Amino acid sequence: MTATKVLISGASVAGPALAYFLRRDGYEVTVVERAPDLRDSGYAVDFRGAAFEVLDEMGILSELREHDTRMSGTLLVDEEGTEIGRLPAEAFAGELEVPKRKLTRILHRVTAGDVTYVFDDSISALTERESGITAEFERGATREFDLVFGADGVHSKVRRLAFGSPPGALRHLGLSGAGFSTVNHLGLRRSGILQHGADRAIFLLSTGDADRLTVSLSFSTASPALDRRPRHEQEQAVRAAFAGRGWEVPRLLEAMSEADDFYFSSTCQVHLDHWSAGRVALVGDAGYCAAPTSGMGTSQALIGARTLARALASAGGDHTTAFAAYEEELRPYVAENQATGRETAVTMFGGGAAPADAHAS
Repeated sequence: MTATKVLISGASVAGPALAYFLRRDGYEVTVVERAPDLRDSGYAVDFRGAAFEVLDEMGILSELREHDTRMSGTLLVDEEGTEIGRLPAEAFAGELEVPKRKLTRILHRVTAGDVTYVFDDSISALTERESGITAEFERGATREFDLVFGADGVHSKVRRLAFGSPPGALRHLGLSGAGFSTVNHLGLRRSGILQHGADRAIFLLSTGDADRLTVSLSFSTASPALDRRPRHEQEQAVRAAFAGRGWEVPRLLEAMSEADDFYFSSTCQVHLDHWSAGRVALVGDAGYCAAPTSGMGTSQALIGARTLARALASAGGDHTTAFAAYEEELRPYVAENQATGRETAVTMFGGGAAPADAHAS
């Protein structure tokens, strides 16, 4: 019997996790990623609740614990840098926190042996037929698959191709910002500093590498449009938002332009009536992003991947039945996480700026 051929777009967290479970169940899996290699952007991710069961089932929990950032907490400061309070490590780090690059590399390593990875390419068109789905690529040859999964993030190309642009699907929570790393001139050791107000925030932290300082500069925005703009325009927006600020701001803005790991993102949620369309289904942020302020993005991606794979196994490969079961089981969990994401953006950061992907959960 010929193995079911599936294509997954996205090689961050949800994509490789889904690839792991589908390959274990006998599927022939290809993962396509538009980046030329595994990404290093996003500095720390954390895990909560049932995500530990997923990591354990994949056999990588013990290894991830070896990379625990072991953060000690975060110092709260005013605009002059004077201490005004402290937050415990759990406020950002969850039950376990690791550098994102460690997680993505481990996920890739445990799947690369029997999953085909295609980097530096992207799906350009999807055409569904009764017996399968044709995928066209920006660079590679057109190929036939039985199922296609979008695990390609909040600005998912697969979602756009299969679902169009449903009104209200992408909901901006009013926050955008830059993340990068620089020299740890503050001498932080497994700790952070947070300065925040109604419309902007600065989050500095040092995790496993004592010589590097992770920087997040966030500010209020009306839309996520800057996410798709060139780096120089994103930097210009950051400089405008923090113009005239004292403390460490001038030095941080200078370091931003020199950083080789600059990253820009907006705090958004994805809301869809359905997470599947025919032979295409979405997993992780592509289908139901809860926003970084939820603290549940990585856990939700892992749990979503396992839930989808289990639904396919239970349905004997009947994708229509499986996709319906997947949504029915996961939607209450996603709704709860999305509510937390919205509430935190308002209560913890005054409706203004939350840390921009410094902890891309």
